Amino acid sequence: MAKAKATKKKSILTDTSLEFLKNYHNTHSPVGFETSGQKVWLEYLKPYIDTHFSDSYGTVVGVINPEHSFKVVIEAHADEISWFVNYITPEGLIYLKRNGGVDHQIAPAKRVLIHGKKGIVKAVFGWPAIHTRLGNPEAKEPQPRVDNLWLDCGARNRKEVEALGVKVGCVVTYEEGFDELAHDYYIARAFDNRIGGFMIAEVARLLKENKKKLPYGLYIVNAVQEEIGLRGAEMIARRIKPDIAIVTDVTHDTTTPMISKIVEGDISCSKGPSLATGPAIHNKLLDFVTDVADKKKIPVQWRSLSRSTGTDTDSFAYANDGCPSVLISIPLRYMHTTVEMLHKSDIENTIHLMYETLLALTPKTNLRYL
Repeated sequence: MAKAKATKKKSILTDTSLEFLKNYHNTHSPVGFETSGQKVWLEYLKPYIDTHFSDSYGTVVGVINPEHSFKVVIEAHADEISWFVNYITPEGLIYLKRNGGVDHQIAPAKRVLIHGKKGIVKAVFGWPAIHTRLGNPEAKEPQPRVDNLWLDCGARNRKEVEALGVKVGCVVTYEEGFDELAHDYYIARAFDNRIGGFMIAEVARLLKENKKKLPYGLYIVNAVQEEIGLRGAEMIARRIKPDIAIVTDVTHDTTTPMISKIVEGDISCSKGPSLATGPAIHNKLLDFVTDVADKKKIPVQWRSLSRSTGTDTDSFAYANDGCPSVLISIPLRYMHTTVEMLHKSDIENTIHLMYETLLALTPKTNLRYL
């Protein structure tokens, strides 16, 4: 008897949402300059929400059921790591400062975009040829550091650089964008954490398209300035004063070389979102999410955190009078590089877990410890 063919599970991601995924990730959104990405995100979200607002520093919030007094937040952060122009030499070379935790070791020979006063200026991180670095056997080969990395935009003096609209304080991002690899892997420059913004927008889409009515106000928050201290979440948490917060961010795939599982835990791409324990994680809310995952057969992985989560969860948990908060992370390889990599199934399962959790929550859900 012939074996029946296994039917492939239909993806919850549509062609339109995948096009948004690509477009959103290819839009540069550096820390403190997130407006371009926020516009793309909000334009996609608008059909699925009742209203929206933004705050003074650019955090954008879509709202479903704004009339409800009980407020639930689903949150991601919109910013990406980048550089600042710090010094232009008389010879027209450009030295930089970090804007967030950008990795200097990956910089040599990278192409970048300087967001100048007159528009985008293309440049490269220059680096001496291997012949010249190894030409003197007595000399130690130089290693990249912030103070020995420079940009070359083709100008040969300071005046030519400034004529292009490049000034001290201009922000610089890497050029690389979204791409696809074999076996349902995606790569992008800034999955940390525009993948979170994508996933919370997809949750809103599913609620609308499936005609689900929530018994509370849902605030879909895309916060700014996470990469320099969770600042956007800190501001918006005070403004919204939510009763519950579900935060999504990325976490390390620890199956890659040079990462210690003893330190970082055992997390792998394609095995589902990661749930975390830690002081800022509300235990009863975590149990609630875990039960949802069990009932809906959504695979999850686990990790332990110490004093803080290092994510916007901390800002929501400790805001106002305290807000029960939980962190749902998506496994990511090569964080803070230009080839951050994740798996399509993890995107789908993370969206599914947030969606089902929202459907199960009510204002009467008991999250009291005592």
